[in-house]
Amino acid sequence: MAKLYFKYGAMGSSKTAQALITKYNYEENGLKVWLLKPSADTRDGQDILRSRIGLEARVEVATPDSDIYTRFRQTKKGCCDIIIVDECQFLTPEQIDQLRAIVNDFDIPVICFGLRTDFQTKLFPGSRRLMEVADTFDEIKTICDCGNKAIINARIDGNGYIVTEGAQVVLGGNDSYIAMCHRCYETGIREHKVIKLHGQN
Repeated sequence: MAKLYFKYGAMGSSKTAQALITKYNYEENGLKVWLLKPSADTRDGQDILRSRIGLEARVEVATPDSDIYTRFRQTKKGCCDIIIVDECQFLTPEQIDQLRAIVNDFDIPVICFGLRTDFQTKLFPGSRRLMEVADTFDEIKTICDCGNKAIINARIDGNGYIVTEGAQVVLGGNDSYIAMCHRCYETGIREHKVIKLHGQN
């Protein structure tokens, strides 16, 4: 029986790389993959999915008003063995429900990769809905610079300080975010520490 999977991790945990490797593994076995991402993710181009280690693939885009269930029924039914979604936190709760319905109605597995929480440690709407309705949850682990498990996606401003206010969605990578453990995150805020982003000299 097909399931809805939520594979989440902090930034830098290689979620996109794992999504692309999963796609490759299914296709290597002769199975057809529908690769999706939300339109909010434009870092590597509108229809490109690219990991930090250089893996990439063409991807179909879902805008906030896209009906994924209807698109599947009209264009993918009968020619799709699995759906893989990257950056799933940017999907609407309604779109998560549409993916859930595809699993239920067509017995097609759906694997969603993404962030669980934002820079303020709050659940993204799409991630919250996945936590409510997914069959399986897997944490993709990464570490803080101190060596502990990272769970926070800390947003860093141009002066190196942790940002605690602002819009939930601000696109960026190693130039503006770093994965941290909760202790380092709280200490950085309390002591107003300058945080060195990865890749900086």
